[in-house]
Amino acid sequence: MRTRPVLVFDGDCGFCTACVTFVERRLRPDCEVVARQFADLPALGVTPERAAHEALWVTPVGRVYGGAQAVAKILLYTGRGWAPLGALLMLPPVRWAARVGYRLVANNRHRMPGGTAACAVPARRAQG
Repeated sequence: MRTRPVLVFDGDCGFCTACVTFVERRLRPDCEVVARQFADLPALGVTPERAAHEALWVTPVGRVYGGAQAVAKILLYTGRGWAPLGALLMLPPVRWAARVGYRLVANNRHRMPGGTAACAVPARRAQG
């Protein structure tokens, strides 16, 4: 069993890597940070498709939060001055707006500073 949470991100994306670098340097959460390309996703209870779609925060007991909720959990876990922002991101209607904002940024991360064509989120397959 893990004793620390795990932050999973897209290591091929320059924008995602820059965001994680910011988190590591400024927030300094006591967690494992791993690119999805090197993570043992089955052990974390995560599918490769989900890890390609959004950043993930996996608690030591295996609870998985993705996207804007993952960001909120990182802020809450870090504490200090970041915790109130994390708590705010968990409350409706801020949570709903954060979800939309996260998806907007994630879907356009290849257009963000540091982003390249390799950063584009893979299109989801139609479910049928």
